[in-house]
Amino acid sequence: MKEKNCLIFGGSGQIGRNLLRKLTKNNYRVTVVTRNIHQKSYIIKTQANAGYIEIVEASIYEEDKLRNLFKNAHICINLIGILFEKKRGNTFKNIHTIFPGLLAKFCKEFNLEHFIHLSALGINESKDSIYAQSKLEGEKNILKNFPLATILRPSVVYSVDDNFTTNFMTLLSRLPFFPLYYEGKTKFAPIHCSDLTDTIFHVISKKIQSKIIECVGPEEISFKDILSRLLKLIDKERILIPMPLVMAKLSAKFFEMLPNPLLTTDQLKLLRYDNIKSNKYKTNSEIGIPSVRLFDEEVKKYCYMWRRGGQFSTSKYKSKK
Repeated sequence: MKEKNCLIFGGSGQIGRNLLRKLTKNNYRVTVVTRNIHQKSYIIKTQANAGYIEIVEASIYEEDKLRNLFKNAHICINLIGILFEKKRGNTFKNIHTIFPGLLAKFCKEFNLEHFIHLSALGINESKDSIYAQSKLEGEKNILKNFPLATILRPSVVYSVDDNFTTNFMTLLSRLPFFPLYYEGKTKFAPIHCSDLTDTIFHVISKKIQSKIIECVGPEEISFKDILSRLLKLIDKERILIPMPLVMAKLSAKFFEMLPNPLLTTDQLKLLRYDNIKSNKYKTNSEIGIPSVRLFDEEVKKYCYMWRRGGQFSTSKYKSKK
């Protein structure tokens, strides 16, 4: 195979790290762009043998510096996304709408083979969410500037390095009760990080272009059921209380004052809508990469960190097996 150079934005997150290992094991050379090389380089450079990864520090606003990175690239992958807005320009519009469009423009300018962009599932339905609309506008900008791009829309992504199951298990282990928003009926199709990176690699290796692909796990699980499963896995008993919408909005406004909010008013709006396949686009299974990792089985591998006694605990969950 002719050696390919991949340019990756967002390579230090859970998806990025898994993807780096997958690509470099298959002899792809990778350039990872990070905004803070001093904080992120030690994480990135340990994902592959020396010589396979180059780390470049650049801001999303340094247009000339970014353009130069495309000169030797064959494939561009954008994994950057935020769940809530911060100061200093980290807005949904800048990160999800303007920046992906700029990358797509560079892909066209330098005639790259492929541009793969990670978006989000359910954004067509979430018309009242700023997050969802910024993602949708970003997709439009990408396809306008580089029609051959492939856009992946995953449901919630989980692994030992996530901010989803780990945060919930932390909260469930500390709080005597937990609120259920919209009665916990919202459905998700959690996809394990490894299943998602397998899909990304398949799109690259099979040169799948000009597609929107919904990436979902093998199960559809309600929010209440997710919490119940996590409680069982960490061997805890907690009260799950449906929270009135008025109270939920007030709690979200309070959380928004924290540096890393547990919930924002915009995220509360997203929870109104199911996060499962729409049947309007092909899924990862339909392009030949079905998700094989089951939620309970994967979380069981690391949930011991939240059990009393840790790795050596004798939980009710284990004793019933």
